[in-house]
Amino acid sequence: MAYATSEQSNDSLKTVEWMWKSNPDPWSKSEPEEWSHYSDVENLIMEEAFSNKQPRALLDGYYIDFQDNLEVSDLDSNKQRPVKRVVRKREDKYLREARFVDLSVSSGRSFGGRYGWVSPFVIEVRRDLGLQSQELPTKKPDMIPMLVEKAALGIIEEGKYLQKQKEAEHLANMLKATKNEDMEEVWDCCAYLYSLESFLYTTLNAAMRLVGEKEHEQVWRSKIRTLGPFCLLLWDDPFNKKATRNKTLYRGAHLKPEQITKYEDMAKNSNEYRSFQAFTSCSRNFQKAVEFGNTLFILEVLFAFIADLSEHSEYPQEEEELITPGVCFRVKSVRFNRTINKHFIHLELRQRFDLYYEHILPWKESRKSDISFETLLLLLWIDFYSLYKK
Repeated sequence: MAYATSEQSNDSLKTVEWMWKSNPDPWSKSEPEEWSHYSDVENLIMEEAFSNKQPRALLDGYYIDFQDNLEVSDLDSNKQRPVKRVVRKREDKYLREARFVDLSVSSGRSFGGRYGWVSPFVIEVRRDLGLQSQELPTKKPDMIPMLVEKAALGIIEEGKYLQKQKEAEHLANMLKATKNEDMEEVWDCCAYLYSLESFLYTTLNAAMRLVGEKEHEQVWRSKIRTLGPFCLLLWDDPFNKKATRNKTLYRGAHLKPEQITKYEDMAKNSNEYRSFQAFTSCSRNFQKAVEFGNTLFILEVLFAFIADLSEHSEYPQEEEELITPGVCFRVKSVRFNRTINKHFIHLELRQRFDLYYEHILPWKESRKSDISFETLLLLLWIDFYSLYKK
């Protein structure tokens, strides 16, 4: 992979993990030892410095002293904790619960309208970049360097705001290494970066999930300039050019009783559609997804644009598939499984289109699943042009 800072550093996440002693008193001899994981990006930074025989690794707010195996605060050198380097097999890696349980549904947006099949966030990113018809990196490769540079700068800016500048710079450098590559290599890098445990995917999705909520409009719009270019690169998937169909995915969730009631109410109306406004991670593996939360979402994909991240991810064993922003769903059923003491919520996913498009495009219901990404882009150009001219 051209984006890797080195083949050794990329492989390090598969075999090495750095941990810090997280006891309230890290020097206590009487308490059982507690060890916590550093983030993926921190692990990459630390292992790269360690492999290059540097005396320390510089992280956000502290540094790692390899000679004494200590984490030392930048503000107070007396604040120290032991660290350790653990060699392990990838299959021993803990499964990331948070990534697969925070399924959020916007309640303030009508999803049957003209933009039901694509997130307004993507529309606004294109407008902010001043892109014209057919101007996407898969269609116009000469714009890739510009988009990659903007994406890298945006990641760094967000990292500074979150006091994660060192992590942000590492992510940005990996992405910038692809700016002269083709879109397949760039997207592979974006998918890899998205798969890492870092502020990048959490911040992007937190903003996109606010689309449709009027009281939070300025919040998500504030991320268009910084995280929009990365979002567009990830959205413009060169590998999945046709809609996925006839596939079942799973995702756990922690839901409150009132949230479950909302889904029960939606199940009573078969014509009520909602949409995923952010990139949403699911798994093909029922056994892994059912471990999480008090609720299991069963997502039946009729036809929708879904990206298989498992071949690009740092966590292939999660069998992660990414629902792209704008995919719509309806609630088919909500039932309680007494055997495992969880609610099962059955969703049906599909791309939704304005009735205007239903009339002008020559497809039959049975063939909608064969719609190509290029056809959807044509619809986007029509929508974007009308929006841009307003």
